[in-house]
Amino acid sequence: MQKHEWIVLRMLVGLVAGFSLSVVDAWSQSYPVKPIRMLFGFSVGGAGDIAARLIAQKLSESLGQPVVVENRTGAGGSIADEMVARSPADGYTLLFAASSITALPALRSKLPYDVEHDLAPVSLAVITAFLLAVHPSVPVRDVKALIALARSQPGKLTFSSPGVGSSAHFAGELFKMMADVKLSHVPYKGAPEAAVAVAAGQIDVGFPSVTAALPLLGAGKLKALAVSSAKRSPLMPSLPTLDESGLTGYQRSGWNGVLSPADAPKDIIARLNAIIVKAVNTPEMKETLIKQGFEGQTGTPEQFAAFIRSEIAQNAKLAKFAGLKSE
Repeated sequence: MQKHEWIVLRMLVGLVAGFSLSVVDAWSQSYPVKPIRMLFGFSVGGAGDIAARLIAQKLSESLGQPVVVENRTGAGGSIADEMVARSPADGYTLLFAASSITALPALRSKLPYDVEHDLAPVSLAVITAFLLAVHPSVPVRDVKALIALARSQPGKLTFSSPGVGSSAHFAGELFKMMADVKLSHVPYKGAPEAAVAVAAGQIDVGFPSVTAALPLLGAGKLKALAVSSAKRSPLMPSLPTLDESGLTGYQRSGWNGVLSPADAPKDIIARLNAIIVKAVNTPEMKETLIKQGFEGQTGTPEQFAAFIRSEIAQNAKLAKFAGLKSE
């Protein structure tokens, strides 16, 4: 090929590329022109569902199009996760993910999607703390006393969770690992059942969410020792964290955040991120979230991606510690 032909070819390629970018830019600027779906992998009415609808409402107000929450339950949230991962990367299908999305890779050897490659993080939205709580009959008043009791009776004390691989289960496994104690895990069908089992005295120790525990604490059926998050809960500011109670570096929370299919236009992700960050951090939204047991926690897409990587790595470590084998 002659030199001038190469020059013409390069000019044509540049024109086509420039045209394509301008089309994408124009399309992104007009986004959205139709309703947006936000899939959530768990049932209607739960804490995560409430958070999803609060975020969807704020997105709808800012974008000028309905953002409709669709509950696609089953398989630990993976049905909704896969549906979004396989959807067109056009900004019209989003995922309101739960923390279970980072536990599934450690529990299932053949997930039909890859969390880190098939989904694009938009923003972390909320976190919810767990309590380290015991039945009132357990003769301890603080975390150090519980650790001493557990060490004196290896494997005798039991702890409940909403199921194998749940966030509360891994909160318990992290406690066992860091405190060097043996507790016998008893999984239940859901969070209410796990909390009630401790309140009824069938189980010694539990890791219920703060909101689920509050009525039981008020009725004197649970005794709270510490909170699992990095900071104290606004709902129980006098209760120390596990980190403050001697388990330096302990941090474990449930969380929810927004993701899109991979390869979604970066300016659309940036726009969605900006709306979520602004909405979650308004005084009104902060107050609403706290009443539901949540704490708003947002950041950049890159920060959310790093957080997801960290969670996947920690969950893999905890699954191995717990002796869980991937299915």
